[in-house]
Amino acid sequence: MVPSEEWLPVCRLVELEVGLGASALVHGHATAIFRAADDRVYAVGNTDPFDRTAVLARGILGVRDGVPVVGSPRHRHVFDLRTGRCLDDEHVAVPAYEVRVADGVVLVGGRVRDRKATSPA
Repeated sequence: MVPSEEWLPVCRLVELEVGLGASALVHGHATAIFRAADDRVYAVGNTDPFDRTAVLARGILGVRDGVPVVGSPRHRHVFDLRTGRCLDDEHVAVPAYEVRVADGVVLVGGRVRDRKATSPA
């Protein structure tokens, strides 16, 4: 668990449109924030590791085999919103961040876990 001083308020939950991403600077990193239909909120790095452009917040939110995902609008690679792992290339991942909602405010904490593979080989 991330210490409370590391949880950063990003926005109010009602400001996030269901199914659409928003971008934010969190802990000094470009981050894509998503609100799913069940009101779960996810945060991953906004940079597509395949071409290093900040576009994942404009990606398509969906579910693949029960896994909440975002598809990159550039190359259509799909990333697990819980872990950041690319489902199309096991050697690639984006950072995934802890998220919680308190009193209607979306808070983003530290990374879910370190990623060794962050760009294509």
